[in-house]
Amino acid sequence: MMNKLSDWLPTTNKEVKLRGWEELDVILFSGDAYVDHPAFGPAVIGRILESYGLKVAIVPQPSVNDNLQDFSKMGRPKLFFAVTGGCMDPMVIKVLDQIMQLLFIQIF
Repeated sequence: MMNKLSDWLPTTNKEVKLRGWEELDVILFSGDAYVDHPAFGPAVIGRILESYGLKVAIVPQPSVNDNLQDFSKMGRPKLFFAVTGGCMDPMVIKVLDQIMQLLFIQIF
């Protein structure tokens, strides 16, 4: 049995549209790659939120070395942005937090 692309949480706008969603409730940023398995925290968090009926997308390993488009490519969520560092070094997480604060100021 082959899995469909819509079996996983979306990581791109194309995948969001495949699910028939117009907007997301939660956008989860993760320092880790997205692996949809219970051994990986971001997938567990995303699936728990989804089990409550929320429309969740994951942005795995966003780049901080370019124009920061990874932080805006999914648009603005209806409810909130969430950030999980995964197995990243705490100093990298601190930089990610600063970028998220800048992004939040620019969006609102």
